[in-house]
This record gives sequence, structure tokens and C-alpha cells, in this order.
Amino acid sequence: MKNVVVLGGGIGGLAASYYLSKSPQVAKVIVLESSGRFGGWLSSTRRSDGAVFEHGPRGIRPAGAVGCNTLNMVDDLGLEKDIIPVSYSHVASKNRYLYVKGSLHRMPSGIGGVLRTNPPFSRPLLLNVAMEMLVKRGKEEDESIHSFVSRRLGKELADIAVDSLCRGVFAGDCRKLSVRSCFPSLYNAEQRRGSVTLGMLLGSGPSPVVLPGSLAQRSKTESWAQWSLRKGMESLPEAMTEYLTQSGKVELHRNAAVTQICPSNSGWEILNNDGTMSADHIICAQPAQALASVLPSNCQPLIKQLHDISTVTVAVVNLEYEGFVLPVTGFGHLVPSSEDHGLLGVVYDSVAFPQHNRSNGPTTRLTVMLGGAWFHEVFGPPEEVKEEHLVTTATEAVRCHLGVTMAPSWSFAALQKDCIPQYYLGHWKRVESMRSFIRKNVLPLSLVGSSYDGVSVNDVIFSGRTAVEELLRAGA
Repeated sequence: MKNVVVLGGGIGGLAASYYLSKSPQVAKVIVLESSGRFGGWLSSTRRSDGAVFEHGPRGIRPAGAVGCNTLNMVDDLGLEKDIIPVSYSHVASKNRYLYVKGSLHRMPSGIGGVLRTNPPFSRPLLLNVAMEMLVKRGKEEDESIHSFVSRRLGKELADIAVDSLCRGVFAGDCRKLSVRSCFPSLYNAEQRRGSVTLGMLLGSGPSPVVLPGSLAQRSKTESWAQWSLRKGMESLPEAMTEYLTQSGKVELHRNAAVTQICPSNSGWEILNNDGTMSADHIICAQPAQALASVLPSNCQPLIKQLHDISTVTVAVVNLEYEGFVLPVTGFGHLVPSSEDHGLLGVVYDSVAFPQHNRSNGPTTRLTVMLGGAWFHEVFGPPEEVKEEHLVTTATEAVRCHLGVTMAPSWSFAALQKDCIPQYYLGHWKRVESMRSFIRKNVLPLSLVGSSYDGVSVNDVIFSGRTAVEELLRAGA
């Protein structure tokens, strides 16, 4: 295979390019990024006084095959010395809160936590777990997360904990999101073991095998719950672009928006700002709807299904306060939709990653997440929302929830438009159908990124690896 073009220079496109660059089967890789920077939603502000603020993902979990895979890549990129780990014994891992009925409540943890009744829940969680093992297996091929958890673990847990969790992870509505696509391990546990609890204890089916390198081994030995990088998460795509540039095999193009892709005798002709180029194969790491807008008309069934994948907008507001102002310590708190539609949660950044605080004097850094599936309802069209309004909303939430009455000494609001795909009911079938169309029509096209197989950084990187491995097997 001579020439692969990667559409999109976010973390998925960079990951696919990274794996392509390592194969002798590939002669050349061209990355086309429509914006002026690489890295997508991984974006960090680094101030001259040493403070670091994240406008996207702020920590990555090392768990599972996908977590191990990311750490192997980080090790290969030479970032091991920049890792900031957070262990399971750290207060940010042990203390996570919910804001319910005007108060902060620490989520139950450990044996004692599940044996006692902990507000805002009305009974010990152990009872929910015990009852869950008696619930019959569901018969539907897909189900909303809220329906699944209500049926198996009780409506209260679904209304409060799971509703909040889905807002924190997907910025989405658990009453619309698919359990099969968003939490496949839960769905598979029920299908294979008849119980989520038994599935978690005994395993819920095969998972990818990734051999851990030295950094991944270290994460297990030191019991990491999450990790970041000394200069912020944007260091990861920066290291990837440097690696790709040094490889001698990869061309990186910024401000190279693709306007059309057309089939050719050898693969594709790609039209962009710089003219026309040829590709034997395209790996598309753009959002689904961006790909839909450039495909040829003979791909109409694929175009329609790509358009059916919705996204939500999240406002990420960074706040800095003088001194230590938090009434509690922990990772942060989430807010169920019944409490406040517009406010998803608050992350206590300076607790988990004090290394990102400024060097001169103590501060408290917080991130307030707003909107998601409720953005239009609460704030209106994103293009009409002013930064001052978002900062005011976030500051008022911190005052109300955490009792911080002083004004922040620094603030920044990043409006991340259409940043998180929403896996609604039937998402798995839609993705299967799209890839089936590609196979049946022998299209030299691979789909990677958060629109399809998971929204986390780990999932997106692994999707890039999987697509490249499939491509190389087909070309072997």
C-alpha cells in the first residue's frame, strides 16, 4: 500500500498515523486537519507562572486493554518522565460527590459505604446489588441506560447516580443513551451471566489483549486510578506530531479542510484547500457528520447513517481562586438533571493535580462543565452565547454549591461545539451497518474516532490502532 490519507488531526487521526508510520507496508501517510492545530479536544492553557488549565479531557484512566495500549504509546513517545499519576488511595480517587437537593453528598465507597445507608440514597447499596442477581435477563436487543439500571438496580440509583454519571462522561441524557454502546460491559454481563454483578465478578466475555510495557506495568504496581502530563494533556498530541514529523513517512497539513472525496481507479481523489491529491486508502477520523458532507452521492445510505449520529456542545469554564477555598476535598461533584439541567458538574482540578497550580502561592483551580444535551434548552444557540455569561453561570454555581463567595482571580470559558457524540438506541446496529456498506462496496475507507466505538481518549486511540491493523491484514 503506497499512500494513506488520514482525515482529521485530532487524537484519533494522530493515533492512526502513529500506527501506520510503524508499518513497512505503508509508504506514505498524509494527515489533513481542517483547523490550525492538531490534537482536537485535547487542549491546554499553560500560563507563564506554571499554571495549567485543561479545556478538554484532564485525566486518562490506565485500566483495561485500551488503557494499557495508551500507556504503551506514551512510553514509546518518551513521555514517561512527564507522567503525573493519581493512585486509588489518593483523596481525589476516594472522594467523589453528588450535589442533590441543595447539598453535597459523598458517594459510597469501600465495604462500609455499601453496607450503610448514605444520603442521598434511601437504603444501603448492598441491597440493590443483592436484588440485582435475582432480576431476569432483558430480552431487548438494546435499552436506554436509565431503563437498564432501573430494571436491574432500582430507579433511585438510575435517577441520581447513573443520571449524574452519564452527564459527567457523555454530557448526555441517560434516558436516551444506549447501554449496549455506552457501557458494553454491563450489557454483555447481563447477556452472558444473567447478572451485572456476576458479570463483574466472573467476567463478561472476551476483551482485547494488549501486552503491558514498562509504564503500564508501573501503573498496576503503583495502583493508578488516572494520570495526566506535567504540561497538560495537550502534550500528548504535541509529542505525537513531533514523532510523526521525525518518522520521515508522514506529512502533516494544517488548515487543510476537505471539500469532496471522489472514487478513482486507484482509490480516492481528495479535494481540499490546497488542490487535489490521490489516496489508495482513507482513514477518516473526523466527526461522522463532517465525513457525511464530503462523501460522493453513490454513498447515500452511508451518508444518511452518518448524519444520524448526534453530538452535544459543552462549555468548559476554568476558574482560579486565591488560596484554598474548597469545603471538601476530592475529585469533584456531579449534578443530576433533576437538580439543574444546565450544570453538569464541577471538577476540583487542584486536588487531583496540584502540580498544575501556579508556582507562586496557593490557589484553587476548578472546572465547571455546562450544557451538554441541555445546552440549547438552557443557553440557546452556541454561536449566540457570550463567554461572560458562561463565566457568570459557573461562578454562581461554585458560590451556591461550594460556598465560595469571593470572585475568581482568573477565568476562561471554552465553548466546545459538537464535542461529544451521543450513542442513542440502536447505535451499535448503525455502526455495524455502515461498516457493512463499506465492505460490500469495497470502499477503501476506515472509520475511527469517538463517533463510533467509544468517546474516551483511550477508546479513540485504540480505534485508530484497530483500523490500521485491519487495513494491514487486508493488504497483506
